[in-house]
Amino acid sequence: QVQLVESGGGLVQPGGSLRLSCAASGFTFSAHWMYWVRQVPGKGLEWVATINTGGSTTYLRESVKGRFTASRDNAKNTLYLQMNSLRSEDRAVYFCARDLGVGMDFRGKGTLVTVSS
Repeated sequence: QVQLVESGGGLVQPGGSLRLSCAASGFTFSAHWMYWVRQVPGKGLEWVATINTGGSTTYLRESVKGRFTASRDNAKNTLYLQMNSLRSEDRAVYFCARDLGVGMDFRGKGTLVTVSS
């Protein structure tokens, strides 16, 4: 059974940092490009980052470039999102998803990031 379990969210002050994790199981993690996507409460999904199978190539949303870093550990079947210099507009529920070639596959419940003083 395919599972993606996000963790690491929480309350942080503006300018602070968090590292999100996504534990994958039930499929060959190393064979899939992966995504981080976020949803602001009451709004639609917003793409944040993409990472290739080996972790050598990442793509980031313009507003998070220089602040967020996506990485993965294929030996641990885990995806990461390091978030620095957090802003109030980064507040959202963050999801990881795997690429199926024809779209994203979401399985987790997400992890809530709140940025507030």
